[in-house]
Amino acid sequence: MDAILNHAAKIERFLGGKWKVPLVVRLACGGGYGDGGQHEQSLWGWLAHIPGLTVLVPSTPFDAGGLMMAALTHEGPVIYLEHKLLSEYWLDSLGGGSRKNMSFDVPPEGARGEVPKVWEPIPIGQGVIRRDGEDLTIVSVGVSVHRALKAAKALENNGISTQVIDLRTVAPLDKKLGIGSVSKTGRMLVVDEDYQGFGLSGELAAIALEAGISLKYSRVCTEETIPFSRQMEYQALPNVERIVEAAIYLVNS
Repeated sequence: MDAILNHAAKIERFLGGKWKVPLVVRLACGGGYGDGGQHEQSLWGWLAHIPGLTVLVPSTPFDAGGLMMAALTHEGPVIYLEHKLLSEYWLDSLGGGSRKNMSFDVPPEGARGEVPKVWEPIPIGQGVIRRDGEDLTIVSVGVSVHRALKAAKALENNGISTQVIDLRTVAPLDKKLGIGSVSKTGRMLVVDEDYQGFGLSGELAAIALEAGISLKYSRVCTEETIPFSRQMEYQALPNVERIVEAAIYLVNS
């Protein structure tokens, strides 16, 4: 981490652009399979906190390829984070040994999906609207995008129209997309598998407020160290039930 945070991220600025560091670091992240707080952390907020680092978090096979293409052609250091529940390679590994009889809550649209015949880079810093809505904006990244989409379907039964935004890139953030959506709905719910304190969820709230938007705000995040117990782990990570509960409270408060 010293080489990444203190050298790769800073050399270009130290030397006035004379040297660049075209580096891609591909890392696994995310929980939901019983390995506890050491192995299941999603630290994109911590990494994005460092100036000079680009942080990408795909949520679909299409985005996984397009963002990797962008990373490989980027002139600076890129951290490419893939959630283990969205990767067949990781699922095969995690499903072996003592876990052969375990089931994982894998969003089917995340693990498998349409991909282009010819890959093209997805612009870094460009999010996407996964679902349109009028009453509430849910902003998320990675596997939690799929939890948010599932929650949006449940909210529809309660008469709540939900827009779901997939950031795709944590650093830089697509501020324009988020601000535009929240300006329309007046409510923002951030769903983030990273830790709640000092992270992405607070940054998004600050961006909206600095833009002069009057909004209602809430967040569903990982608040404490992730436990090994599968039942306690499920409760600690953002899940559909927590998202629905937070959304209903936000709309009705």
